[in-house]
Amino acid sequence: MERRTFKNLIIGFGKAGKTLAKSLANKGETVAIVEQSTRMYGGTCINIGCIPSKSLIVNGQKGEAFTEAVLQKFSLVEKLNKKNYHMIVDEQNATVIDGKARFLSDHEVEISEEGKPIMLVQAERIFINTGARAILPSILGMSESKNLVTSTGLMDLQEKPEHLLIVGSGYIGLEFAAMFLSYGSKVTIIDSHDIFLPRQDRDVAKRVKQDLEDTGAVFKLGYEINGVFDRDEASILNITKDGQAEEVQGNKILLATGRKPNTSGLGLENTSIKVGEAGHILVNEKLETSAPNIWALGDVHGGPQFTYTSLDDFRIIESQLYGDKSRTLSNRGELASSVFITPTLSNIGLTETIAQAQGTKYRLFRLEATSIPKSAVLGQSKGLLKALVDPETQEILGATLYAEESHEVINILSLAMKAKIPYTMLRDHIYTHPTMSEALNDLFAPANEVKL
Repeated sequence: MERRTFKNLIIGFGKAGKTLAKSLANKGETVAIVEQSTRMYGGTCINIGCIPSKSLIVNGQKGEAFTEAVLQKFSLVEKLNKKNYHMIVDEQNATVIDGKARFLSDHEVEISEEGKPIMLVQAERIFINTGARAILPSILGMSESKNLVTSTGLMDLQEKPEHLLIVGSGYIGLEFAAMFLSYGSKVTIIDSHDIFLPRQDRDVAKRVKQDLEDTGAVFKLGYEINGVFDRDEASILNITKDGQAEEVQGNKILLATGRKPNTSGLGLENTSIKVGEAGHILVNEKLETSAPNIWALGDVHGGPQFTYTSLDDFRIIESQLYGDKSRTLSNRGELASSVFITPTLSNIGLTETIAQAQGTKYRLFRLEATSIPKSAVLGQSKGLLKALVDPETQEILGATLYAEESHEVINILSLAMKAKIPYTMLRDHIYTHPTMSEALNDLFAPANEVKL
């Protein structure tokens, strides 16, 4: 078995890992990055996550045929995968190793292909960037069904399902619901919880649910899934609510019940690396694990599972190893998020529901999307914008933007919150016209403050 030694070893080709690998190589340090699947060069986002799903969403909104949209998606992913591979392998001091990594001790890692050990790697510093994987619920008959898929399998489809059943009404499930509705599929969403989008304010959640229903989605909330079985080319879910059983039939069943840190099979039991109850690697604010000179980056250490937080993890490592050590998890600040349904749902900071639960005092501003000129231009006037402001400092405490292009506008609010500028600066700023960002003029206008 081949033996190799590197100054740095990165396990996983995700956003944080690949960016760090290139940076270390440019600094003249030897670095190896291990990836178990050639399909995953560049990480989840560009291969089976954000980029391909948003490509399908955008083309669906434009009215493209599903088969054409899939071809465009595959072409885009192939280009990005190849680009990311060469981003690392073309560096003089970098090495890409194909295989599955497993710790034998804190700084000794075995690499295998198809279960056969091929290399033993020792490294002074090790960075774990193995991401997250789908949580698979225990459903009777699941292993026998040919039509159950995770988000990865769903995006590999060449033909759209006539009827898609989605188990889970969280953000992943809703994005796929909106996507396949735009291509003309029937969509039924099943969830064991009675409350839809529990982290959102009720007025916002009600709008989202109604808009999805208006485009054809069927919700079955508060239903338990008892089992699944295939019938001809379709699958049947046996579901129950309040003691009443029924069956729902679909061509594909998406399991969208969340994701968990991908630590299985890493051999962490052979190290001094501590793992939390949810399977995530425990880190401090510097992303250091309990083992010396081993860090965890991205989804694998828990917390928000976003590509942009993984990129910020890279910045933390850079700051700690080569910078002024000022950047940490504790000073990251509030993170914005967007769910790419129609229209987009974006959040940052507090919602009314959370503020009330915490006993936080706030001023509330509320604006209907119908009053935004750009909404009319886009032909999409559905939606609602809300923002909370601190009564004393006049700083923004949080915002919920359910409107077209809110995934762009939310970043303005994110920057304002990070810089601690008063909401009046956004209210009085001169924006180009017609744009969705100019809605901030009206959102924060005195006439749109809600008397509490």
